[in-house]
Amino acid sequence: MQKYITLAAFISLGVIWGSNFIFMKWAAEWINATQITLLRVAFGFIPLLLVALFTRSLRKSHFAYWYHFVAMSVLATTLYYFAFAKGTALLPSSVAGMLSGSIPLFTFLAALIFLTGEPVNKNSVCGILLGFSGVVLIAEPWNTGAEQVNLTGVLYMTAGALSVGISFVYARKYVKPLNLNPIALATYQTGLSLLMLPLGTDLYDIGAVFQDTKAFIGLAVGLGVFGTGIAYIIYYFLVNRMGAIAASGVTYIPPVVALLIGALFVGESVSVIDILAMSLILIGVWRVQIARKNAFSKASSPDS
Repeated sequence: MQKYITLAAFISLGVIWGSNFIFMKWAAEWINATQITLLRVAFGFIPLLLVALFTRSLRKSHFAYWYHFVAMSVLATTLYYFAFAKGTALLPSSVAGMLSGSIPLFTFLAALIFLTGEPVNKNSVCGILLGFSGVVLIAEPWNTGAEQVNLTGVLYMTAGALSVGISFVYARKYVKPLNLNPIALATYQTGLSLLMLPLGTDLYDIGAVFQDTKAFIGLAVGLGVFGTGIAYIIYYFLVNRMGAIAASGVTYIPPVVALLIGALFVGESVSVIDILAMSLILIGVWRVQIARKNAFSKASSPDS
């Protein structure tokens, strides 16, 4: 029974993350990216705080590490959510979703720069080259015609992927040794983001999104409650059940979900090039993860 619950959680998280892009697209028709980020964090903070209080995960002693929570808040919430909201506003939701699949590639690059012991071998290099060739194929910088992909949108999506990729490395180097409850960490970083975002957000006409039921429900429930709050809870549930490496496999699902939603429910055009580009990104991510898994397994082997 537990196996099926874990599988259901795994698929659900992939679908939740993959559907985020159409919700951002709807909201972007009414409010700007900073406002989307603020409301997303606000609605996502509520379920996180409730679970943290119910499980008694918050501790006064944790505030000795406030500077780490601020760093995680900026990298893994504020910049990440803003860049993705801005990029999605400028791109078809399916394209934005496909580009989100590059997050593990940026995580690996950040680990190479800031951590020691990351494996660099033929498989990892090949994976990086394949993955980023997929990103270039989506961006099509050589295309100057009417159907040219918005390169600014692509840059925002890659900036968001880079930000959250760096956050994973930061968490691994500085936060993981603290042995904090993951729900507490997620609550602190979203809570701090909620405190900081109003300082840089123009609140004028932010209520415009409430005029459209679809956009409001998508933002409040889809992006906020599910895409932020519940997504964090499910992710850490999977990490506890499956381990971090196995749980990271969920990143293969969102680009596919975003592509299907864009094509089937929104009518966005999807070309063979788009599918090829997404495949290159996912294969690149798979090769990088396999290279890391094999390298660390070899390093921990008693015969090595």
